[in-house]
Amino acid sequence: MPDIRLKHQPFDITFHPSEPIIYVGLLTGQVDAFKYSADKPDTEFEYLQLFSLRPTKRSCRGLATNFSGDKLYSVTKGKAIFTIDTATGQILETTGNAHESPINRVTLTFPNILATGDDEGVVKLWDERKKDEIRAYTHHFDFISDFLWLEDKRQLVATSGDGTLSVMDIRSNKGGPLVQSEDQDDELLSIAAIKNNMKAVVGTQLGNISIFNRNIGWGDCVDRIPGHPHSVETIYTLPPNLCPGTDIIATGSSDGMVRLVQILPTKVLGVIADHEEFPVERIKGDMRGSMSWIGSISHEKVLRLTDIGDALEESDNEDGGGQSENEDGDAVGGGKD
Repeated sequence: MPDIRLKHQPFDITFHPSEPIIYVGLLTGQVDAFKYSADKPDTEFEYLQLFSLRPTKRSCRGLATNFSGDKLYSVTKGKAIFTIDTATGQILETTGNAHESPINRVTLTFPNILATGDDEGVVKLWDERKKDEIRAYTHHFDFISDFLWLEDKRQLVATSGDGTLSVMDIRSNKGGPLVQSEDQDDELLSIAAIKNNMKAVVGTQLGNISIFNRNIGWGDCVDRIPGHPHSVETIYTLPPNLCPGTDIIATGSSDGMVRLVQILPTKVLGVIADHEEFPVERIKGDMRGSMSWIGSISHEKVLRLTDIGDALEESDNEDGGGQSENEDGDAVGGGKD
């Protein structure tokens, strides 16, 4: 599929949960929706813009859909949260001055509960039925870079530029986290779950991937995996049906490369997309059924959709290698820096 050309630099992307539609938030505050061909690119139809709206002139920093896909949430540098009707492209609700600082990330937890994180490390929970914040967490002191929602424990994990991650139980009225990790001496930029959600991989500014083990606790990472020459800005975990018996993640780095990396045992499987000298800001995936599209964006005015099916088939034909695992399932040979 050819690149989807954008009018301005993108900041975030998210896929519709059940249809071949992707949403893009831009530097200008604009939110665009594109429908793309779910089949292999051998037909005339490739992509079509469904709507474009500009709720604000301040940059759209983060996007998330609800579980049904009929609502899209946009958070902005202007500290606002916009709820958009995905069928019409119209704004349903605006929450102005939702934070005291620009909002950097948004994710959905329960069906009606949003989590937002800002540039000063504040995390807030919102119940859209009450149209007001439920709770605010202020234990981080630098930007919230990413969220991971753990459905089995009803816990929200946040990573921060202050070098720590924290775990919050959103059912609790407690104003602080369940646990906050030790300072990792590095900015934590991205997070994703592996090993049936029992471990998490965290991308860092120095280019290492840190592994946290929930069975041991979130206080410190159990291993660090080197290999990326520059920062790991974004991580996406491939679903088990695409890589049965192993864990594979897609990483986006500030060197402009999108890589497939097998974790525990660990090896880099290859580069699947190249944004040249522009840092990769976000990766998301459409892995419904037989779909295997990876969407990636950088500082260029392009949304790149990559079919990773062929790359996975090629990696299956290669010899193994890399690190081995110990009896606890942790990598041997990585070691902490």
